[in-house]
Amino acid sequence: MAFAITQTCCTDATCVTVCPVNCIHPAPGERDFGSTEMLYVDPKTCIDCGACADACPVDAVFPVDRLADGQREYAGINAAYFERPEAAPAPPDADGPGPNLHEWGEPAFDRVLPADFGPLRVAIVGTGPAGMYAAEDLLLHTRAEVTLIDRLPVPGGLVRYGVAPDHPSTKKIGDAFARFHTHPRARTHLRLEVGGDGNGNVTAEELAAHHDAVIYAVGAATDRRLGIPGEDRTGCVSATTFVAWYNAHPEVAPDAVDLSAERVVVVGNGNVALDVTRILVSDPETLAGTEIAGHALEELRRSKVREVVLLGRRGPEHAAYTRSELLALKHLPGPDLLVDDHDPRIGAAIDAAGPNEKASVLRGVARESVDWSAPPGAAGRRRIVFRFRSGPVEVCGDGDIRAVRVTGADGELEIQAGMALRAIGYRGAPQPGLPFDEVTRTVPNEAGRVTGRPGTYVVGWIKRGPSGGIGANRTCAAETVGTLLADAVAGVLPAPTGGQRAFRRLARRRRR
Repeated sequence: MAFAITQTCCTDATCVTVCPVNCIHPAPGERDFGSTEMLYVDPKTCIDCGACADACPVDAVFPVDRLADGQREYAGINAAYFERPEAAPAPPDADGPGPNLHEWGEPAFDRVLPADFGPLRVAIVGTGPAGMYAAEDLLLHTRAEVTLIDRLPVPGGLVRYGVAPDHPSTKKIGDAFARFHTHPRARTHLRLEVGGDGNGNVTAEELAAHHDAVIYAVGAATDRRLGIPGEDRTGCVSATTFVAWYNAHPEVAPDAVDLSAERVVVVGNGNVALDVTRILVSDPETLAGTEIAGHALEELRRSKVREVVLLGRRGPEHAAYTRSELLALKHLPGPDLLVDDHDPRIGAAIDAAGPNEKASVLRGVARESVDWSAPPGAAGRRRIVFRFRSGPVEVCGDGDIRAVRVTGADGELEIQAGMALRAIGYRGAPQPGLPFDEVTRTVPNEAGRVTGRPGTYVVGWIKRGPSGGIGANRTCAAETVGTLLADAVAGVLPAPTGGQRAFRRLARRRRR
């Protein structure tokens, strides 16, 4: 019986490296790698050894015969990836592999370090996935001494403060990273911020003076704004704030969110939009055993929310969420699902979608043209309404939000709502001491090397923009670390003027 990869796949390809028969694809170096929503196991090639399940850092791999009710579709999803004509392996020759085995690629050795390559002192600012993949690479493949720095009291970045509490498997990748905080060549400094005037921080110049190189893995800390009138009314909240609130982020107050509204409009159709929708309509008691913040759980128990409207400018065939996250929402027990059929193109796109396309997941979901002048949902029931091909025009009200004015096939209309969440993406923020591109909202760089700043590097969203999940950071970090090591071999890294002990004393004095 073959194995199958399921919803929580992080795509970091750890499973690929342990598979003895090369049955997990797309693999690093293949055309599709980095562009698919998940990785897939070829059921015709899998030998049921279980190595991939043992190695998976997010518990996403299971034997097909042990898939839970909400995961059984993944047996077909995995198999369907290999049924595409371009996925069929070439017929083997007499000396080649067996009929069900994929061809192996040529071995690649991307880095060659001199035998006398000495240890480097590298600081990494940020302990989310991007920073920790960079730390892993340095600690496992060189003799580097790594200084990990985070301004928050707990390491983890978005793994700790950005993953929904009902996705505990995704959070497990934090366990894989945790071992590097106790590595003998690593030191971790929490509650320490880089930037500012040195009052409660260390400056970028001070950090660079004590290390051969500095890698910034600071992510994209702010949210994108809608740019419409009324966006700052009370009750219009960013999904960034909402997610931080239910994850007990220390910089978001326990009373930052009020769930006294019956209808909530979520602007956006990405995975974060689905996350906040799912939390809003879930039975609070199903969240009680998770890592959700206590104050959030109590507010959800008091919640009056009966309906969540997911507002997307584009059609269901172009929604930004992944198919796996939509499947999870479809299988969520309790709430009803409805597609607002205000535009004939919406139903047509769902009906025309192929079996492997995300719009096909909505086939079978009820469709009707919603009367937005009526109270939300049926009595005693919670409901999620997908309204595609509709964008926000204005957040209406007098101080507090009263409605969201939106576009539609028949012109503009108002959706009565007492709360709106904008979930249209993240934005990078300028970093003290570093150049910044206001258009891309990233630090200008070449393969991770910061433009005009020798010895300074970036990784993750601040390097490439806010796209890609957890696993995308492994490849991103490998590129940045490779650039750093090439610079070290070339002798172009500035020599530090201070030592590690001096930096530790400085960090102790400055820690918040």
